[in-house]
Amino acid sequence: MNVEQCFASFARRWGACVLASCLLANSAIAAPATTFAALQQSALPTAKAPRAVLLGLTRAGERLVAVGERGIVLLSDDSGTTWRQARVPVSVSLTAVQFVDAEQGWAVGHLGVVLHTQDGGETWQKQLDGQRAIALAVQFAERDVNQPDGTSHLAQARRMLDDGPDKPFLDLYFSDRLHGYVVGAYNQIFRTDDGGRSWQPWMRHVDNPQGLNLYGIRAVVNDLWLVGERGLLLRSTDAGQSFQALKSPYEGSFFGLLGTRDGALVVYGLRGNAWWSGDRGNSWRRLDTGIESTLASALQLRDGGLLLASQSGELLFSHDQGRSFDKRQSRSGGTLAAVQQAVDGSLTSVGLTGVAADQDPRAAGQP
Repeated sequence: MNVEQCFASFARRWGACVLASCLLANSAIAAPATTFAALQQSALPTAKAPRAVLLGLTRAGERLVAVGERGIVLLSDDSGTTWRQARVPVSVSLTAVQFVDAEQGWAVGHLGVVLHTQDGGETWQKQLDGQRAIALAVQFAERDVNQPDGTSHLAQARRMLDDGPDKPFLDLYFSDRLHGYVVGAYNQIFRTDDGGRSWQPWMRHVDNPQGLNLYGIRAVVNDLWLVGERGLLLRSTDAGQSFQALKSPYEGSFFGLLGTRDGALVVYGLRGNAWWSGDRGNSWRRLDTGIESTLASALQLRDGGLLLASQSGELLFSHDQGRSFDKRQSRSGGTLAAVQQAVDGSLTSVGLTGVAADQDPRAAGQP
């Protein structure tokens, strides 16, 4: 991974551990045993885990699940008041997590790791890592070499093989217990139709000839979206069979996308930039966020409102389906990476200084 990709990955999840992991991965050729040992070493239990660098946060039913550096996974069953550490078979940094119900969830991270849980996050199993991912990419590219653009896809797969299996996954999307995608650096995208028991490289289905980083993936109504660096916006209207690039309103990186209940879109990224579309991404209007900090996370609240959160801890709320946002509150305590609404309506965030719970439901836009 080159320096530009390292800093892009750092920008995506706001953790010092991400940059450190990139630099470590960059030394894979010189010290492969040291680098990839983290794929075999379980995350160490530590009482300091709630104060570790945490990069992803989600809900599993009524439970909160946070993931972060050194394979740490934390669980809270009291809306973020107390946390306990789960058992994880790897010690690489985990960047994102999603559950489709109270039991079934997946997490992704550095060195191409994909983890799966069937018990609400109590225990995790590795389904994929960078070594297997690269082998699959080469295998499928060699099989499809006679297809349109097959030669270029094979060349790209072989370059990834030469670089080493150190590329991070940065986001994921599962529609149910069987069907999902993981995405990451260098246009990495893999698809599963059996809950992660097997994976297919999906790069040749994506209109991204420069191999730009993919930072986010989300479904909005009947479309599936990818966002990435240099203003990359890709839309699939055929259930993920193909992703077509759209004209972007912005040349900087997009780190995420949020869909509203009425099908509108909000994309967000560097320097407080956020854009709104009411026509499935065919045109965009810039939103006046009033901030200059990079937007790190977005969330639809249970009352229908929308929340944007900056890496500096600024919270922006919208009650008109994303057409405008108002700054309500600034959260202190370190850089923010992700925010989630707990079952009691309060907000919990994670970042460089671990977890921070706000037990006032009014902070989440409640009456």
